[in-house]
Amino acid sequence: QVQLVESGGGLVQAGGSLRLSCAASGRTFSSYSMGWFRQAPGKERDFVASITRSGSYTYYADSVKGRFTISRDNAKNTVYLRMNSLKPEDTAVYYCAASLRIVVPNTAAGYDYWGQGTQVTVSS
Repeated sequence: QVQLVESGGGLVQAGGSLRLSCAASGRTFSSYSMGWFRQAPGKERDFVASITRSGSYTYYADSVKGRFTISRDNAKNTVYLRMNSLKPEDTAVYYCAASLRIVVPNTAAGYDYWGQGTQVTVSS
């Protein structure tokens, strides 16, 4: 089992940047593919980005491609989401998630463990 704790959310103006962190504890972090999801009020939890266990491959939702960057540091048991050029529509609770599946999932159902989420609010 792995425990995930997100941090780094907050209030930012449109065009600004934030970096989210997700610290993991428990089983070997490098055993997990990692993903970021977000959920706005009244909406479903949507895929944002994912990264393979080694960090060699990354995947993004079209809505964030070119603006967000997912990365991981297996020595620090941490995954990051760098968010640039933020827009009001990026406002949501952001969750990190861990998956034991060999193929990196891009749906919430493919992830086994979740953090508690961190709020990101982008003002116009």
